[in-house]
Amino acid sequence: MTQLRTNEFIAPPECPVFEPSWEEFADPFAYINKIRPIAEKTGICKVRPPKGWQPPFACDVDSLHFTPRIQRLNELEAQTRVKLNFLDQIAKFWELQGCTLKIPHVERKILDLYQLNKLVNDEGGFDAVCRERRWSKIALKMGFAPGKAIGSHLRSHYERILYPYNLFQTGANLLLYMPIHSPMSPLQKPTLTNDTKDTDYIPHDLPQRQSVQPLETCSIARRAKRMRAEEGCMKTVTEEDCENRPNLRRRMGSYVAKPEPQAGKLCPLAKFTEKCMCRCVCLSQVDQYMCLVCGSGSEEDRLLLCDGCDDSYHTFCLIPPLHDVPKGDWRCPKCLAQECCKPQVAFGFEQAGRDYSLRTFGDMADSFKSDYFNMPVHVSLVLVEKEFWRLVSTIEEDVTVEYGADIASKEFGSGFPIRGGRFQVSPEDEDYLSSGWNLNNMPVMDSSVLTHITADICGMKLPWLYVGMCFSSFCWHIEDHWSYSINYLHWGEPKTWYGVPGYAAEKLEWVMRKLAPELFESQPDLLHQLVTIMNPNTLMNHGVPIYRTNQCSGEFVITFPRAYHSGFNQGFNFAEAVNFCTMDWMPMGRMCVDHYRQLNRYCVFSHDEMVCKMASKADTTMDVALASAVQRDMTVMLQEEDKLRDKVSKMGVQRSQQAEYDLLPDEERQCSKCRTTCYLSALTCPCSPGQLVCLHHAHDLCSCTSSELTLNYRFTMAELYPMMEAVTLRAESYTYWVSHVSDILEAKQDKKRLEELRSLVVEAEVKRFPQSDLLRQLRTVTLDAEKCAVVAQQLLIGKRQTRYRSGGRKSQSQNLLTVEELRSFVRQLHNLPCSIRQAPLLKDLLTRVDDFQQSSEQLLSDEAPSPVALQGLLDLSLGLDVELPQLALLRERLEQARWLDGVKGASVRPHSLCLDTMRRLIDQGVGLAPHSSVERAMARLQELLTMSEHWEERALRLMEARPRHCVETLVEALQEVASIPAYLPNCLLLKDTVDQAKDWLQEAETLQLGGRIPVLDTLTDLVSRAKAIPVWLDPLARLDSLVFDVQAWKESAAKTFLMKNSAYSLLEVLCPRCEAGTGPQQSKYKRAKDAAQCSERNSARLDCLSDVERALSESKDSASAMATLAEVRQKEMESLLALRASNESKLLLAGDCGALRVCVCHKAPSGAMLQCELCRDAFHRSCVLGSNQDPLPNQAWVCPRCQLSEKPPLDRVLPLLASLQRIRVRLPEGDALRFLIERTVRWQHRVQQASAEGVAVTTSHQRWASSSPTWAPSPTQETNSMSFYTEHQCIPLQGLSPELEELMVEGFLLQVTLPETQQLYRSLIKLDPRHHHHTDSPFPQHSAETKRHMEEEGSKRKDKAKKPRKKKPKLNKERSQEAKGTSSLTATHSDLSLSDSDEDFTLCAAPWCREPEGKQVNWVQCDGSCQQWFHQVCVGVSAEQAEKEDYICISCTQPDHTRE
Repeated sequence: MTQLRTNEFIAPPECPVFEPSWEEFADPFAYINKIRPIAEKTGICKVRPPKGWQPPFACDVDSLHFTPRIQRLNELEAQTRVKLNFLDQIAKFWELQGCTLKIPHVERKILDLYQLNKLVNDEGGFDAVCRERRWSKIALKMGFAPGKAIGSHLRSHYERILYPYNLFQTGANLLLYMPIHSPMSPLQKPTLTNDTKDTDYIPHDLPQRQSVQPLETCSIARRAKRMRAEEGCMKTVTEEDCENRPNLRRRMGSYVAKPEPQAGKLCPLAKFTEKCMCRCVCLSQVDQYMCLVCGSGSEEDRLLLCDGCDDSYHTFCLIPPLHDVPKGDWRCPKCLAQECCKPQVAFGFEQAGRDYSLRTFGDMADSFKSDYFNMPVHVSLVLVEKEFWRLVSTIEEDVTVEYGADIASKEFGSGFPIRGGRFQVSPEDEDYLSSGWNLNNMPVMDSSVLTHITADICGMKLPWLYVGMCFSSFCWHIEDHWSYSINYLHWGEPKTWYGVPGYAAEKLEWVMRKLAPELFESQPDLLHQLVTIMNPNTLMNHGVPIYRTNQCSGEFVITFPRAYHSGFNQGFNFAEAVNFCTMDWMPMGRMCVDHYRQLNRYCVFSHDEMVCKMASKADTTMDVALASAVQRDMTVMLQEEDKLRDKVSKMGVQRSQQAEYDLLPDEERQCSKCRTTCYLSALTCPCSPGQLVCLHHAHDLCSCTSSELTLNYRFTMAELYPMMEAVTLRAESYTYWVSHVSDILEAKQDKKRLEELRSLVVEAEVKRFPQSDLLRQLRTVTLDAEKCAVVAQQLLIGKRQTRYRSGGRKSQSQNLLTVEELRSFVRQLHNLPCSIRQAPLLKDLLTRVDDFQQSSEQLLSDEAPSPVALQGLLDLSLGLDVELPQLALLRERLEQARWLDGVKGASVRPHSLCLDTMRRLIDQGVGLAPHSSVERAMARLQELLTMSEHWEERALRLMEARPRHCVETLVEALQEVASIPAYLPNCLLLKDTVDQAKDWLQEAETLQLGGRIPVLDTLTDLVSRAKAIPVWLDPLARLDSLVFDVQAWKESAAKTFLMKNSAYSLLEVLCPRCEAGTGPQQSKYKRAKDAAQCSERNSARLDCLSDVERALSESKDSASAMATLAEVRQKEMESLLALRASNESKLLLAGDCGALRVCVCHKAPSGAMLQCELCRDAFHRSCVLGSNQDPLPNQAWVCPRCQLSEKPPLDRVLPLLASLQRIRVRLPEGDALRFLIERTVRWQHRVQQASAEGVAVTTSHQRWASSSPTWAPSPTQETNSMSFYTEHQCIPLQGLSPELEELMVEGFLLQVTLPETQQLYRSLIKLDPRHHHHTDSPFPQHSAETKRHMEEEGSKRKDKAKKPRKKKPKLNKERSQEAKGTSSLTATHSDLSLSDSDEDFTLCAAPWCREPEGKQVNWVQCDGSCQQWFHQVCVGVSAEQAEKEDYICISCTQPDHTRE
């Protein structure tokens, strides 16, 4: 059969979804009361708990067992069930007459017989439709296309199937004595003939199915076609079925049935006829069977015998007549009427035949869903929803599901954890035990009215559990007593809900009664049975507002009072639900009891009993808001009770007695008429023990007189009124509060202060007044007043002030009040129902704002307002925390005035008016509002800026020009710039450049005209400064050429003197050495450090090369330079002689060679050694050979330290001096070269003079002769630690006069190669007695005679040096005694003692003392055991070493050395 609605299901709009915060979620009833104004408009709402609220599932999955309900989906829908009932009646009608109902097809669709029958009846019946030819109209109404003669087919089907049933319904077939003059031809009135395309209809047999439990093997949830197409026209009946049929139709006479096409195995016609004949033979008297219609017994083969009452009827006498003898049982019209008129059994769900656990039910549910949709369990929610409403609206498909509904949590355990339960709660989940959203706690919380009911009501006070599967549904219903309900989905697939607001409940009931009146005729309280649903689209089409939602796991769904709701499950899930009632529900609860009384429906609890128990606790514990609600409800209750008791009294009921109804169970105190649970009063009669009625049905108890009745009461009226008075007293505070608040809000009294409104709000919170509209209005008014007070206070004290001091600018994010808003705000303060203390001050603020606006207009009207006046007015605005429209213009004029002042001030101070200042002023002026004075100043500034930029660029070009301009050109340009009143950096730089050029020219002219030879440093500085001046200078080219010539000369001199890769500078080579013994091993860093230290010393001292160079540069003429170099030469000689003596003594007195440190490597001597002729130090051959220092025969060998230069011949040096004199520039190197030449010449003269006098040879020969035994080699002599020897002969110092030694040393120091030097060396070598000995012999140990000779030489020195007091100022005896054994000087000065003055005098302990002379002689004391004093020059110790390091003499370092 076609679906009831061809249109696809359209989902209703969604209900509101709320997501409370943790703070809101803490109090469930407060939150529900908060969302009630919104949610009750849709009847249902969804609440999502805050994230993290996940109570543990406390139900035992394996121990929970339940028996579900069986639901056949198309029997749930109201209109579909009406159709099924109608088809069942048609099928039963024909089955009782021996025929099988087959549904015909029209246009390839199964014909809707219910719609066809309804449309024909609406048109006036079969006869009227035929008479007026309305079959085509009916075909159009049924949705068939016009023009295909569908109407005739519909008429044929109606006449064949439905018309006999309608005749039966009208009772026409019961006219037993209708005269029939001529029998109908069987072919004229065909009976229920079928087409091969017709479909069998299988009746539902709802009453039988509900009374018989299904077999265990029944399919749990099946999806089958209710209609089956049959090939044959007749019902297939096998032989076994015919034999087992309990009753057969009784036929009189013989009848041969016409053969019909058979499909499958049919009963043989011979057997059927034989059975009929057997029945006829069994009749003893056939004549006694007469047709009850015509009264004739003729045509016995057409005479039928009823299987119910054995009455006889001709087939053609029946209405309508039968074409053939029916097969199977047959009922006459009277029996048929009795069977079909039996009342229908009330529809309800049957219980399943097996028990499930959660696990087994879930397996079954998942298997069903996956098999049905042929896909995994997770199917689209929209697809499941559309398929559900399609299934409930069709009669073609039977889909059966099971639903575990209304499972008592008290018996099986709640899904929420409870205290004392079997589920062990972890410590972190203990909060869920007391949570208000735990459905075990919600009904019994203080805010729930149900907490005053002592009985545990399953489903209301105790949660019910619901285990659903796909398509299992809950039908349209409202909660008991129209209470709230809350459902929580613990886990599983979603649950789809549909809800209707409470105000539309009667509309929904009316629509369902209208669309399915047949169901309500048999079950007036059908909607209270939870067995009927109706498509939401159908209800919405009739004006019923419906809303939907999908409840997912972990979400709550709340239904509001009298809100119809229904829905279905999307799959296997587990939910829990309970009821609760708030104080706003109480009027609805009393209305519900009256509604139940009209429907004769049982009450779940007594509403009056609950109110009385609440009233008994009104003294201290009842909330005032609840007391107010109880007072209103109790007032209605007492008025009605007083009225009913007065009515009963007037009826004549005299007897009365008190009854403890609260001690009786509910079933023993129910009204026998309306089923209401009695509490306050009831009537009983002795004639009806165990029965009672409420006072509303006082006449319905029995037929006894009123005097026989007894009034049973729980409380007398005298007891009830004090109870209400207690509630009233409890609620009076709230009533007074409401009255007081109403008067304040309506301004019926003088304005109260804001503090009084706050106290009223606090009172409402303390006394827990209900969250009414009045309280919300009071809070709103109080909050508005507080905000106004805060804003007013901020306006007055200036906390909202964000303007800057300069200009009065304000923050962009600060929204200030405008003047009009301030006026409106003042008016708002005046209109407030309360007074605030800031209102008068705000009026004064408004007055000051008006004065400010007036003053602003006057000041802005001036042509040139003063900046001071403008700033003063803006400062005044700082105290006005209001958006003033004049501020913008005042700030503009203030910026203009300040800018003009800035321009004027800059013009007065031209030295500070630079280009950036002009540009800044112009940029500021561009941003200003246009004004005539600003425009004039801008024009002057722009002109000045243009001129200044022009001259700045021109001055820069003049300085950067190539070739450079002369001074005269630049001076002319500066004369033009002088008239510009601005600070021009480039022009000033040009002026400085000109001044520098003039100064330089003056210096150059002075240098040229001075007559003195210029110094190189002065000349170089002059040239470098000239190059930095961007002006053409005529003398620069000549001076630069002169500097170039000097540099070329220096390079030529360096090539002449310096060795390849020499570490010495030209000046170091040409000048005498300040410190003897310094060689190339001294790093550049050290020399630089020494130079830095020397620069810090006194300028008169010449201790290093930098001092010499500085002295030469600062010398005024060559004479002073020569004097400086002569002083340096003296120091050189002294230091070198001391070094020679030190090195010689180190080698002569060496007792242990391992302690000596010689050579450039500072290691001990070993093997073949070379001794320098100049410094007298020994060198390893491997350390110094391989370079230009290889020893040559008959030539003096000089170490790398002493070999400073190439020592060019004098004839190569003299041209250098001549070329330098031609250049006429003084430089340190030139002075040093001149001194070197003069020194060389003087030395040559001294050598020549000494040779002429014969002093050198004679003296040397005599001394060497006298000392020759000392140097005589003795090969057999034993020596101490003799591990090295010299392989080159040196001139010994012993026996050499100081004059010859000085002459020889100075000759070696000269950086010029002279033949006299070599001649002198050879002469001294030839005169050496040791010259004839083996030259490779090692140094011998000195004998006592040699030491004595050295001491005598030292004692002859007459000049005593002065020694300052040092760290050891006294000479003890031990030191004096040691000195006697080590020095011959001790014998000469043994009688000397320390003087009484601050200084003492002594002699140097070194046997080779050089007797230094000078203003200052440095001494050093031995830090060893001898503690003797030495000249630093004699022992080769510098002043720095003496200060920083310990000095130990050679006697202390060689303790094995014996002294005589």
